Amino acid sequence: MRRLLIVFSILVLVSLACNLPGLASTNPGAVPVVNPWQLVTPDPNATITPTPFQPGAATPIPPTQPGPTATPTEQADGSGPIIHNLKMPEGQVNIMILGSDFRPGGGSRTDVILLASINTKNATVSLISFPRDVYVYLPGRGMDRLNTPYAYEGFPLLADTMEYNFGVRPDHYMITNFYGFKSIVDTLGGINVYVGAYLRDKCDLPARDEEGYCSVSSGATWMDGETALWYVRSRYTTSDLDRTRREQEVMDAFFRRLMSLNAVTRAPELYRLFISSVETDLGIDDLLPLVGIAPQLLSDDTRISRHLIGINYLTPYVTESGAQVLIPDRQAIWKLIKQEVYGQ
Repeated sequence: MRRLLIVFSILVLVSLACNLPGLASTNPGAVPVVNPWQLVTPDPNATITPTPFQPGAATPIPPTQPGPTATPTEQADGSGPIIHNLKMPEGQVNIMILGSDFRPGGGSRTDVILLASINTKNATVSLISFPRDVYVYLPGRGMDRLNTPYAYEGFPLLADTMEYNFGVRPDHYMITNFYGFKSIVDTLGGINVYVGAYLRDKCDLPARDEEGYCSVSSGATWMDGETALWYVRSRYTTSDLDRTRREQEVMDAFFRRLMSLNAVTRAPELYRLFISSVETDLGIDDLLPLVGIAPQLLSDDTRISRHLIGINYLTPYVTESGAQVLIPDRQAIWKLIKQEVYGQ
């Protein structure tokens, strides 16, 4: 049971970091930790910076700003699909890990989008996070955000979209929404998150200040389920790219807490929580080959490489309809995909 739980934790923990408000709390006894997976070095003097493109508050891009000047009809750069003859490395499986914003009567976009490439022969994992507002061509449907194809036609359209735009077709998927996240974190007794930079953002819980804000300082912070959900959801005072960084910080904390002795002794309970919170096309026969590399991953962080499709790969753009999106540099992303997925 422990070994199967490890595999589930590797695949599921990313997709659990979705979107609900919460409250900030700090464990006075928390010990500062070094985050070996950290993508961005925190600025100790960092201040709140408003997001440059908030959904629902569109501002047309000035004519002097680089980027498209007309609404794309297929690809923003006028090109077609990524075409190549590369083969997947032996022993590799590519899995889309998705976090849905599903609410009853409220839709089901995938606002957490991560490609996990797991190589059982080399005992390595590569994780590539994609922002939800990346503007791509959906085969048969036209241009739209990357968080929409699963909502339209499920995993087949998402797989087509990834293959067309980025040259990689995922083999499987796992998806969850935020309902299971809070209970899992609370079952673990909370998680110790390395907060990369001070955050102050809106919240609607009793612990908010007089202005309706909650805050958390940089460094190690103990979070319960609601705190973690607020932390990864917050975006009114920061950008979606910053939110992706915070999701990764929570992922690291969740992974380490889950692999602690306390978590292992509660494996049956946690296993039931995972099963009830996740939808996937992975069967037990698909999961078992992945189990063998878990101990190596746990003992050697260098076997896990992490990447974010960040601002260096993207150009903010406002469509004719006023939608604020991110135009991807597909050739730059393809270079990353070749390196991390195909080993080229």
